[in-house]
Amino acid sequence: MNTSPLPHDPVLVEVTRGGIVESFHRGTVAVVDADGAVHTALGDIDRPIFPRSAVKVLQALPLVESGAAERFGLADEELALACASHGGEARHVAAAASMLQKAGLEEAALECGAHWPYHDGALRALAAAGREPGALHNNCSGKHAGFVCLGCMMAAQTGRAGDARAFLRGYVQADHPVMQEVAAAQQAATGWDLDRTARGTDGCSIPTYAIPLRHLAHAFARVATGTGLRPGHARAAQRLREAVARAPQMVGASGRFDVRVMEHLGARVFCKGGAEGVHCAALPELGLGIAIKMDDGNNGRASEVALAALLHALLPLADADAAFLDTLTDVPLVNWRGIEVGRLRRTAPLPGPR
Repeated sequence: MNTSPLPHDPVLVEVTRGGIVESFHRGTVAVVDADGAVHTALGDIDRPIFPRSAVKVLQALPLVESGAAERFGLADEELALACASHGGEARHVAAAASMLQKAGLEEAALECGAHWPYHDGALRALAAAGREPGALHNNCSGKHAGFVCLGCMMAAQTGRAGDARAFLRGYVQADHPVMQEVAAAQQAATGWDLDRTARGTDGCSIPTYAIPLRHLAHAFARVATGTGLRPGHARAAQRLREAVARAPQMVGASGRFDVRVMEHLGARVFCKGGAEGVHCAALPELGLGIAIKMDDGNNGRASEVALAALLHALLPLADADAAFLDTLTDVPLVNWRGIEVGRLRRTAPLPGPR
């Protein structure tokens, strides 16, 4: 299994300062349709990579397919949060707490760990109140609340409804029934054998599996269209996309890339970044899925520029939409005094619609 980036992976994004290129970011891009045909391949799209949080929508498929989302009456905001790497803002914390309450559980049921909110305002407010962050502030608390709801549904189906807390204990472990359902959904969507690939542990303690970009992009094309998914997963993918389109502010911290793109473009794009320079997207109107991996793990800047450039190249855009994406593919860099000191811009030529 080749796990090393190749020297011919193209430069996708560069940073300029003082009229020269200060640094550059190599990466790999796969754009695939729902039948598995490759639309665009830049770099080695068959090298397995850890998709990290970019695949939260795939991990949320069992929550909806199982009937747990309906059983517990999860709203659009809560389903969107199940797909999120949120900012720990008040609305995010409240939605995660609501999901747990609907399942009859408390914050202690979450096994994602605690960290300070990603959103600066939320962090400052928590610190000013003299409080420490809890599991609800973890950017993955919505995903984990979804796992807990799924686990409660599974406990009820096996006659253990009154023992749900005990059933849920250790749900982050790969051999737990909840994680087995989550892994099975990822394997079904990507078509990649997770039993024969590298497995790591994600930041929120659940398993993360190494999957090639070709298969990740194919999975997101399936999420976009339902083609190739079993009926329950297809309905779940549509429901999750609809929820995110109605409540994009739940998917990340205010002002972050994914939130801004989906607020502006609505249901035309579902996109989600993950740690270490991974970004995936589903384009329903084109029936395409996108997967990006930056070789240097730069997701704070580079993967976002690369994805914005792909959206610009692929989607038919009105002038206002094109202008919006232009601001994300050629980004001014400013210092602490607000002075522009350089640019962050896409470099690789990207093909447009076929």
